Amino acid sequence: MKNFIQVQDAEMVFNTKKGSFHALREINLTVAKGEFVTLIGHSGCGKSTLLNLIAGLTLPSSGVLLCDNREIAAPGPERAVVFQNHSLLPWLTCFENVHLAVERVFGKTDTPARLKERTLAALELVNMGHAATKRPHEISGGMKQRVGIARALAMEPKVLLMDEPFGALDALTRAHLQDELLKIVARTHSTVVMVTHDVDEAVLLSDRIVMMTNGPAATIGEILSIELPRPRNRVELAEESHYVHYRKEVLDFLYTRHGHVEKVAA
Repeated sequence: MKNFIQVQDAEMVFNTKKGSFHALREINLTVAKGEFVTLIGHSGCGKSTLLNLIAGLTLPSSGVLLCDNREIAAPGPERAVVFQNHSLLPWLTCFENVHLAVERVFGKTDTPARLKERTLAALELVNMGHAATKRPHEISGGMKQRVGIARALAMEPKVLLMDEPFGALDALTRAHLQDELLKIVARTHSTVVMVTHDVDEAVLLSDRIVMMTNGPAATIGEILSIELPRPRNRVELAEESHYVHYRKEVLDFLYTRHGHVEKVAA
């Protein structure tokens, strides 16, 4: 498979009021086209920082990041981001929130009718066509995340970047959206990099799990390939021996080899 994202010797040092903070060191990672990769680790291990580097929201202190053989030097429509907070504009309808992104990417080349078609197709893809005229305060948290995903997919990005998109949702809604995401990725063949704290989520969704060491100066400790056939069914996988093995491998890395005691802020 073709390496679509390349992270080469990336370092990230932040300048703070208390001095420099070394967040990431010696990050080397490749992601193939169409691959689903999750980043997992304890709080403060730099997962979101690495995702922001791939998104172009932050530039590395040193090293190079490439997407489709082009250096990542800024955000771009080929890399769409879905955050834990849906970030929908509250005064716009679901349709208008998605249409805003569609117009920005395709406004110079598509007719108004085609822009509308793209917007509605994206909403239908996440089963939110029925809520096109509703505003964010009129729909549930899970539905808002669906619209956020629709907005990202409507841009037809080469890479979908997701920063704990289901982290604020209840367990049942989270599970339902994970299943929907599996179906969407199967249909769109998207390249996905996703940050998560959830071991089961990582094993269920991933082709590979990138396990980060603890910060500061966090790096990639281990990469685990998940060789489970697709499509995946969470109920069938629950007692599947390989699934249990992969889950144990991640738990062992996080809590045995890289156990982390959370610091309580003063």
